[in-house]
Amino acid sequence: MSNENEKELQAYGADQIQVLEGLEAVRKRPGMYIGSTSSRGLHHLVWEIVDNSIDEALAGYCDTITVTVEPGNSIVVEDNGRGIPVDVQKKTGRPAVEVIFTVLHAGGKFGGGGYKVSGGLHGVGASVVNALSTKLEVFVRRDGNVYYQSFKRGVPQGELEIVGTTDTTGTTVRFFPDGDIFQETLEYDFDLLATRLRELAFLNKGLRIVAKDDRNDETIERNYHYEGGIKSYVEHLNRSKASIHEEPVYVHGTKDGIEVEIALQYNEGFASNIYSFTNNIPTHEGGTHETGFKTALTRSINDYAKRFGLMKEADGSLSGDDVREGLTAIVSVKHPAPQFEGQTKTKLGNADARTATDTLFSDTFEQFLLENPSVGRLIVDKGLMAARARLAAKRAREMTRRKGILEVSSLPGKLADCSSKDASKSELYIVEGDSAGGSAKSGRDRHFQAILPIRGKIINVEKARLDKILANQEVRTIITALGTGIADEFDLSKARYHKLIIMTDADVDGAHIRTLLLTFFYRYMRPLVESGYVYIAQPPLYGVKHGKETIYVQNDRELQAAIAQLPENARYSVQRYKGLGEMDPEQLWNTTMNPETRSMLRVDLQDAIEADEIFETLMGDNVEPRRDFIQSHAHYVKNLDI
Repeated sequence: MSNENEKELQAYGADQIQVLEGLEAVRKRPGMYIGSTSSRGLHHLVWEIVDNSIDEALAGYCDTITVTVEPGNSIVVEDNGRGIPVDVQKKTGRPAVEVIFTVLHAGGKFGGGGYKVSGGLHGVGASVVNALSTKLEVFVRRDGNVYYQSFKRGVPQGELEIVGTTDTTGTTVRFFPDGDIFQETLEYDFDLLATRLRELAFLNKGLRIVAKDDRNDETIERNYHYEGGIKSYVEHLNRSKASIHEEPVYVHGTKDGIEVEIALQYNEGFASNIYSFTNNIPTHEGGTHETGFKTALTRSINDYAKRFGLMKEADGSLSGDDVREGLTAIVSVKHPAPQFEGQTKTKLGNADARTATDTLFSDTFEQFLLENPSVGRLIVDKGLMAARARLAAKRAREMTRRKGILEVSSLPGKLADCSSKDASKSELYIVEGDSAGGSAKSGRDRHFQAILPIRGKIINVEKARLDKILANQEVRTIITALGTGIADEFDLSKARYHKLIIMTDADVDGAHIRTLLLTFFYRYMRPLVESGYVYIAQPPLYGVKHGKETIYVQNDRELQAAIAQLPENARYSVQRYKGLGEMDPEQLWNTTMNPETRSMLRVDLQDAIEADEIFETLMGDNVEPRRDFIQSHAHYVKNLDI
């Protein structure tokens, strides 16, 4: 052994073991506590403070929560709950409010009788937000007094003190996120905040949540208050759809200490949208409560159909997919001791939640079908139609397989594939039209960039079942090129490219094609979107030519800035690119395809419910919601090519 190695071994002793005291660990590894230090993590700070107020609402002590984004992107969360306790906590000898904001895993959520059910990060929320803020202030209204304490990066800046008197109760927290931690952005997205706050108001019927944005000259304020709770939520989600029964089915009950709430309504569409929550936390991957609901739904509809002769013996039984076609449902459980699979809390694992959900839903839904035979018949008929379409789609898939259309071994002729076999480094450009496809094929890097031109517009999958979708030539070409399969047969590990780039013209038709493609990927290849494989190319809208140099810009604002940078009295010309086909291969490479210089948008799925709403609004049958959407967003459009 060398002397150098001996020195290293000797140096690695007790003194080299680093112990991070208290909130130091949070500042050292913030991602462990809030997921990331990106925009998502920044917004997570708000949810942790709001969750504490929601817990007061769940306990029955709070009916109003106000969340305000202040100038400078500080956040104020105020509730009218009991107020955080201010008396001295025996173990630490410090006021309870100080302990909650400075000690990890301190709070009323650990079997001490403070809360029966709770969300959040199980006691680390308030202290983590404090640690990651340059400043945090807490005001507690309790026992007739207003108590105040401030902190700097988690460290108390003074003792808890009385600063006034009051005849109300509650807690107000103001915090300023730390730019040293959140280096990507400190800018809050008010629409993102408001969407989640609206969701929380739906999930907690009777609770009023007010969202305010004070950063501009005129305050934006949104009030969310739903006495119907998740029943109102389903009506809201189905507002742009034609429902087949007017009133949503609503189930509410408690079994073995687990509170279950379910609301559902069928519509004439083909997509199934089921959203589940546990203690107000979205369980994106489902779990036992969602499984219990699905099992009970399938069993109840099949039993009802057979009992009343609505299905022939030859029909067999309806599958889960059959009975869920056109269904919008919310499944919300409140569990005293939830167990989530993984640290991201996206899948519930408690077996008793399945039993409670199945039992409570079955009893109520079976009674509903008996009392509403006309609705029951409509639901069964819709399931039977879905079953026939499923069998037709299966036959279509088998036929296309026999013909080799969907097999990777028989790649489409129009695909100009790349030479690399490493999917993680390969890119597929889906290009509008043969003209742009020709430029892209000539200008690409053949080693890792593949080009697939599509002609015209693919089918609108929001208005068609799978058998009709598979009959569309362009859709089959895309499926074959990707190699992943589709719908329930989709396999992300078989993806031949880890970057799927939609490249369309900067006009109305190009935008429509892009939306049709995104709708298809979201509905039938969602893991592609969730894994961050889908991108939108950003070709330039203008080229400013000055001498031998051309400056490419993507919008009017950048155009004016580019012209302003030119020397005074300089001669220049501006070319507007309406279509990709107007660029020669070299221009297309330099502006849109060269990894060193290109600009792309990654399609990020932050909120599946919001995404479902937008796709249904833009691509569904109902015109009214689409017109409202266009009118409310018209101010974003300056120039429109028609």
